[in-house]
Amino acid sequence: MRNSPAPRQVVSTVKLSILDLAPVAPNSTISDSFKSSVRLAQLAERTGYERVWYAEHHNMPTIASSATSLLISHVAHHTESIRLGSGGVMLPNHSPLVIAEQFGTLAEIFGDRIDLGMGRAPGTDMTTLRALRRDPSASDSFPQDVLELQAYLAGESRIPGVQAIPGAGTNVPLYILGSSLFGAQLAAQLGLPYSFASHFAPAALHQAVKTYREQFKPSAQLAEPYVIAGVGVIAAESVQHAHDLKVASERHRVASFLGRNAKKEFTEAELDMVMETPQAEQILDMMRYTAIGTGQNVAEYLEAFAESAQADELITVHHPLLEEDRLNSVNLTAQACRLVTAG
Repeated sequence: MRNSPAPRQVVSTVKLSILDLAPVAPNSTISDSFKSSVRLAQLAERTGYERVWYAEHHNMPTIASSATSLLISHVAHHTESIRLGSGGVMLPNHSPLVIAEQFGTLAEIFGDRIDLGMGRAPGTDMTTLRALRRDPSASDSFPQDVLELQAYLAGESRIPGVQAIPGAGTNVPLYILGSSLFGAQLAAQLGLPYSFASHFAPAALHQAVKTYREQFKPSAQLAEPYVIAGVGVIAAESVQHAHDLKVASERHRVASFLGRNAKKEFTEAELDMVMETPQAEQILDMMRYTAIGTGQNVAEYLEAFAESAQADELITVHHPLLEEDRLNSVNLTAQACRLVTAG
């Protein structure tokens, strides 16, 4: 009887990071979510992940990361070395000066551990956008706002007589986030790292990365193009358990999106029917790029995905709903990709 070949060990050739949406799990509180985010970052630090980012979203009952800089500060106080940042701050919701002061403060407290990723979407719906006092046309000035923010952090303000204090001279590294060719072109023009949101907007991934790499111009921050691609992960001890977690995550996602729009909670029978609709199919396509299975399955998927996306780094979004399953997914992925260093 022939022995089965041993599983191929995948050594990650790209950096792995984590996007933490500070999810509010079923039957838990926002306070629980923040405690979970601390435990996740501590585990990521122990197991070799490059960074953890937090995304600015508003008026979403299942996401608690709206005050992004405050959450970064809270987690930074409970970790020692891992990089922490925004993935991202929705810059048109804020003045560049205020963001420079917030992230300059973080940099002065925590040193060279802070990243500033920026996007131009509102991170919410149109009604909440108005509550934010945001002009719907604010995104049109996103390129100018990025340059203004960059200048504040460099201590070379574009506005005479105005400096970011704290902020000036901290040179917090900037990242452009996007899900279209616009962000790719802007990041390339400014010579900044580019992070594509393929974990929820997969359609333009390959064209955006191609555009960014072809048009990239070196800058004081970055000599060569640098691509971060988002990817979902559900790792478990068995393929069956991973797929069970996937089904639960999919149902929760559809219920959160469509239930919020309908202002109701679905019964299980109603959700069974909703899951068969075109609207649900569209929502689930956001998870097109998701690694599912054992740690080994996930590691092999991530290796292939990074090559296909021409990514220098992957920012993983671990989809399991419950903290125990999510942390297990983080740990299994690190072990399988051999991120964990000896000792």
